[in-house]
Amino acid sequence: MAFEQVQAKEGLKSEGSLRSGFTSTIFKTRYIRFYRSYLPVWMLFLCLTEVIVVGVALCTAFAIFSEFGVAGWMLTGEFIEKKVLFFTLVMFVIMVAMGLYQRRLREGSAGIALRVMVSHILAFLLLYIIYSIFPQIAIREDVILVSMVFSSTGVLFARLVFLRFFGTEFFKRRVLVLGSGKRAAGITCLRRWIDQVGYRIIGFIHIDGDNDQIDEDRIVRLNGEKLTDYVSRKCIDEIVVAFDDRRRRISMDDLLDCKMQGIHVIDLLDFYERETFKLKLDIMDPSWLIFSDGFKKNITYKIAKRLFDITVSAIILLFALPFMLITAIAVLIESGLPIFYTQTRIGEAGKKFRVMKFRSMVVNAEKNGAQWASKNDSRVTRVGAFIRLTRLDELPQLINVLRGDMSFVGPRPERPEFVAQFEERIPYYAERHRVKPGITGWAQVCYPYGASEEDAMEKLQYDLYYAKNYSIFLDFMILLQTAEVIIWQKGAR
Repeated sequence: MAFEQVQAKEGLKSEGSLRSGFTSTIFKTRYIRFYRSYLPVWMLFLCLTEVIVVGVALCTAFAIFSEFGVAGWMLTGEFIEKKVLFFTLVMFVIMVAMGLYQRRLREGSAGIALRVMVSHILAFLLLYIIYSIFPQIAIREDVILVSMVFSSTGVLFARLVFLRFFGTEFFKRRVLVLGSGKRAAGITCLRRWIDQVGYRIIGFIHIDGDNDQIDEDRIVRLNGEKLTDYVSRKCIDEIVVAFDDRRRRISMDDLLDCKMQGIHVIDLLDFYERETFKLKLDIMDPSWLIFSDGFKKNITYKIAKRLFDITVSAIILLFALPFMLITAIAVLIESGLPIFYTQTRIGEAGKKFRVMKFRSMVVNAEKNGAQWASKNDSRVTRVGAFIRLTRLDELPQLINVLRGDMSFVGPRPERPEFVAQFEERIPYYAERHRVKPGITGWAQVCYPYGASEEDAMEKLQYDLYYAKNYSIFLDFMILLQTAEVIIWQKGAR
C-alpha cells in the first residue's frame, strides 16, 4: 500500500529561530500514514538511527576479531551482508517489542536504559536459539557478545543524544486552536510531555459567543486582524477546529485561505485520534463516525487476517504446549479439577461463545454472581496469581482463535451481564462488536486492567480506534507490544 502523506508544508518554521533547508526539505511531512496508522517522522528517524547503530556495532565486532578487518572479510567472503541484516532485524523487532518505539513511553533515562539492556539480553537468547537450529547463518559467540556491548551502549547514547539535543521539539508542529470553549479546553488536559510530543499549542482563537474556559494568557483575540495574517506571522503549521457550537458561522474564506497556503486544517476529533490513538467519546457524534475515514472491510483483509490468526496461533500453540502442560499439572495439584474454566462471552455481531482459560480462581468463585476481579482478589489461587501475571491462563484461548470464535488481536470479549449494562450507559459500546474479539488488543497494550465502568469507557475509546483503523500492520505491532505488557507485568490482576 502506498504511503499517505498526512501533512506537508513548504519548510518547517519556528518563531524566533531558523531551520536549515535540509530540515525543511526532509522533514516537511510530520506524519506518514501507513496502513491507517500514524507514524511520526521523528520516530522513524530515531528508528533508522538506532538500526544503523546496531549494524555498525556488529561490523565493528567483526573487525575486532578479524586479522584483516572488515575489508578483509569482504574480500575473503567471510563478511556476509545477510548475517548483518538478519542480526539487525532481530534486534529491531525485540526493541520494538520492549516498547522502545512507542509514543506513550514515559520512562526517564533510567527506564530507557533498562529497556535497552533487557532488549539486548532477550535478543542474545533468541539469536542463540536460532543459530543453534540454523548453524549456517550463525555468528561466533564472541562476536555476538562484543557486538551486544557496542550495540547497547551505542543505542542508549544515540537515544539520549537525540532526546537531549534534538528532542521532539525539532519536529513539533506549531498548532493554533480555533475556539476557546469547552471543546477546546479538553486539549489542555494533555499536559504530559509524551502527550505533546508531536506539537506545540501556540494559542486558542476566541470565537464570538464561546464561553471561554482557557486561561486568558493563552487566548488569542484577533481584534480585526485577519486569521491568515496571524497564521503567517506566527508561522502556524496546523489549525485545529474546536469551537463549541458547530452551527456558528465562521469565516470560511479565512480558513480556505489558510488551507490554500499549505496550512493543515483538522477537526478536533481527528486531532485527538492522531495524538492519543483513541476516539474521544465525550465529544464524538454519529455524523463524524459516518463521514470519517475508516471502518473499512473487504474480503482481502478478512482472508489475510484469518491467515494471520491461524498462523500466529498455531506457532504459539506449538511452542506453548510444554508450558500449558506444566500449568495444567500445577492447577490440578493445588486445587484439583476442573483444570479449565469456560465462560460465556460476547463476540462479533453480538454472537455468544464459550471462551476457554486455565482456572485461576477457586471453584465456584462466582457463586454470588458475576463480579470484577479486584487487586489482591482472595478468590485467586497461588498458581492462579502466577499464571495471571504471566498471562499463561490465556493460552487455551488459542483454541478459540483456531475455531474462529476469536481473532488473535481484537477487543477483549466481555460477559453478557456486563455488556448489557455498558450498552445502556456508555454510548457506542455496541460498536466494539463490529470486529472479532481477541486474546490481546489495542486497549490491552495502551491501558491497564479495567475493573469499573469508567475503565470500560476508557478502554472502549481504544477499541473503537482499533475497529476504525485495524490492519495487519496494526495487528503485528499489537502482537509485538503484547510482549512488553507481559514482561513488564502491566495490567495483570
